[in-house]
Amino acid sequence: MAAFRWILQLHRDVPKAAKFYSEGLDFSVNVCTLRWAELQSGPLKLALMQHQPNTNSDAVVQKEYSSVLSFTVTDINSSVTKLLALGAELDGPIKHEIHGKVAAMSSKMERR
Repeated sequence: MAAFRWILQLHRDVPKAAKFYSEGLDFSVNVCTLRWAELQSGPLKLALMQHQPNTNSDAVVQKEYSSVLSFTVTDINSSVTKLLALGAELDGPIKHEIHGKVAAMSSKMERR
C-alpha cells in the first residue's frame, strides 16, 4: 500500500514561492532554504525544490508540467487580493457556482 508523502513543485525562486503560500494561503513553513522548502496546511505537505537548469528537472519544466492545487478559503475576495499582491494572476472572473464562489489563479512567478 502506498502512503501519500507530499506534493512537489519546481520553482526558480524557492523563498519567493514559500512566501506566496505562507502569506497568501496561510501555509506553515517547516523548512525554507534557497533550494528547498517544506510547507504544511493541515495534513497537506507541499515541497518546493529549486529548478536546476541542465538537469532532469529541465524535462519537467520544458514539458510545462505543473501541479493544480485547490483550496477552500473563508473569504475569497480577501484571498484573491492577497494572492494578486504576491504575484498571482486571476485567470478570468470569479465564478458563482452552485457549490460556492470559484477563482482560478495562476502564479506568474514561474512563467518564462
